[in-house]
Amino acid sequence: MIRRLPALISAAALALIPLAAHAQISAGTDLVGNMNQSINSGSAVVGQRVIIGNVHSQDNNITGATIYGHVCDVQSASQGRAGKLQICVDKLNTRSGNTYVLDGRVVGAQVNTKNNTLNEAGGAVAGMILGNILGKRVGTNAGGLLGAAGGYLYAKNAKQNVTIPANSVVTVQVLQARRQAIR
Repeated sequence: MIRRLPALISAAALALIPLAAHAQISAGTDLVGNMNQSINSGSAVVGQRVIIGNVHSQDNNITGATIYGHVCDVQSASQGRAGKLQICVDKLNTRSGNTYVLDGRVVGAQVNTKNNTLNEAGGAVAGMILGNILGKRVGTNAGGLLGAAGGYLYAKNAKQNVTIPANSVVTVQVLQARRQAIR
């Protein structure tokens, strides 16, 4: 009986390995990976493919996976309108070869927005110059001050596009995952 104990323990351990390889991904699981490409709200289009590589779960039950998704909403920045970018996730391929249809949402990403300070200062200076010219024609000395304020406010309202740079960390929260049958 003692000689059989190591064999029984080994058999039990081997029997559990396939269960781990076929574990289900539950709702609420956070998957963290790196964006494979840069995406910018000024040039992205709805339907554009997105790949997040080197994906792992917080508990490391999943490692080295890949998430495939697409841009599902985008808004280019303009005067008074901020840039927007929304990514929808579609599929998860695990390193072990399993594929999951994935419904999830991006809950964390490094998003960069260009600083608008230089534009605001330039708008104030341009407004002041234009205000001085117009103010002298109508006979007031307040044109420069009014023009500077107007130029600053105009530039302040000029919104910037957002970018998710390549290699940035992205966190996806799983809402639902369904394993696809092996074909």
